[in-house]
Amino acid sequence: MSLYQLEHLTRAYGRRIVLAIDHLEIEAGRMYALLGPNGAGKTTLLNLLAFLDEPTTGSLRFCGKPVGSDRVERLALRRQVVLVDQHPIMFSTSVAANIEFGLKIRKIDRTARQRAVQAALETVGLERYRAARAHELSGGETQRLALARALALAPTVLLCDEPTASVDTENQAKIAALLRRINTEQGTTIVFTSHDRLQAASLAERTVVLESGRLTATTYENHYACTLDETLVPPRLVLHGQAAIPLTALPAGLQPGQTGRVAIDPTRIRLRTGAPTEATECPGRVVLLMAEGAQIRVTVDIGVLVVVLLDRERYRAQRPAVGDTVSLGFAADALSLAQPSA
Repeated sequence: MSLYQLEHLTRAYGRRIVLAIDHLEIEAGRMYALLGPNGAGKTTLLNLLAFLDEPTTGSLRFCGKPVGSDRVERLALRRQVVLVDQHPIMFSTSVAANIEFGLKIRKIDRTARQRAVQAALETVGLERYRAARAHELSGGETQRLALARALALAPTVLLCDEPTASVDTENQAKIAALLRRINTEQGTTIVFTSHDRLQAASLAERTVVLESGRLTATTYENHYACTLDETLVPPRLVLHGQAAIPLTALPAGLQPGQTGRVAIDPTRIRLRTGAPTEATECPGRVVLLMAEGAQIRVTVDIGVLVVVLLDRERYRAQRPAVGDTVSLGFAADALSLAQPSA
């Protein structure tokens, strides 16, 4: 069942169009990752889905009904959707009082409020902080409190803007597990933005990619800042200053030491299990395997994360497993070089 339907939707500020979506459907009960570079329109889209903003043109439907500009109607819709910001602001009261605030606004009786607060605290693992001052919590605890505050309202949709971007590794894992649990156990539809492609692939059932305000059919993967290093044989393309891939041919238009951006086609990368045996291969370790339709997505750590898409025949021929050492080869036609920078 489609929860949201967006058709020929745009959002403009003055003459600048920041979002232009021809068609997008979000199904109820699923988890979506919204990816894209800074300025791609991710936050604008979240605000539209939260009914905090209105499209300039086009239509937005929720539960099959068109969403109009009527203030009372939009306020009623907002009660079904909660947006959790990347840097949530807490009142300088107790943790419990922060969670209870939204319930008071909705005129929920005291007994029901107390039950909802307790259930939310238990879900996010903050029971022992019930009486603590919310503004004194750590970053990870604050983010979990923000989720508890949202859960207490029993939303149909939970929208999260970079939910793990500002927390340590331990809390990243806790928050990711929380999102998975909320989606699975409560059936809450979740849309979260992220720059972490590995996290998105492991959590979301579908990935939505925005580039310059538009949906793109290409995966937001294997895009890197790069520098050409010709001091080695064969020459290397250095990705994000952390990983070097050997080249079978020099990219046109990129001079030694000059920076640019490169996209690597995940279907055109050669993968072989075992350590490199040729100078044109680079070593890596498999960190994630996922079935994706007729293909298998293999995420390999070579110093940066590289996604390889294998058809099932190629996968069966190699059978890489998580933790295995593999060798990657990059054909010249797998690389698409963006305009180099001076």
